[in-house]
Amino acid sequence: MAARADPRQLGLDLPARPALGREAFLVSPCNDVALAQIDAWRDWPTRKLVLTGPPGSGKTHLAHIWAAEAEARVLAAPDLASATPAEVAPGNLAVEDADRIAGDAEAERMLFHLHNMVLESGGSLLLTAREAPARWGVRLPDLASRIGAAGLAGLNAPDDDLLRAVLVKLFADCQQAVSPRLVDYLATHMDRSFAAARRIVARLDGLALASRSRITREMARRLLEEDHATRA
Repeated sequence: MAARADPRQLGLDLPARPALGREAFLVSPCNDVALAQIDAWRDWPTRKLVLTGPPGSGKTHLAHIWAAEAEARVLAAPDLASATPAEVAPGNLAVEDADRIAGDAEAERMLFHLHNMVLESGGSLLLTAREAPARWGVRLPDLASRIGAAGLAGLNAPDDDLLRAVLVKLFADCQQAVSPRLVDYLATHMDRSFAAARRIVARLDGLALASRSRITREMARRLLEEDHATRA
């Protein structure tokens, strides 16, 4: 039987599927404390934790690691306003981007009800956000007090080794083979953030697919110059 062609090798613009298993999580000094807190979820004093960090810092990855370990359901905060408590079985729950519900009365009320239901059933609750709850601007006092009592774990900006490792992982996720020299070049010249790494890899992947060619240092140099000029 002939091997099935990879759609990305045919130039089709399909999204990369990131690896979210524990074995794919890249551990470094900027995230090892948060990982340890996730691993110790059975010992959370209030059975709830808020995981904070900038975009692309690994919050989603850690949330899915925890969900797999704790057999938890994962919900996206934007979906809360249309959800009902009956749709969430009692047990452990993770809510991603929980800070985005601030000011949405329906979503705030739903998170309040889910919080109470999960904890009353003996479950644990994980919330991810960019900042600590005190900075979310939640308007429902009862919800603000409850999430304010949660433990707090933070993910920091990447160090040199982690930034390089993240670039390698992102290229692997979109099935692009690049040289270590190219990764070093990008890590040295790009903005030092996970969000920048995701943006640059996605754009290089798109350029390579459009031109049906490999990603080269010259391609990366031109892209970084355009990126810096746009952001100047």
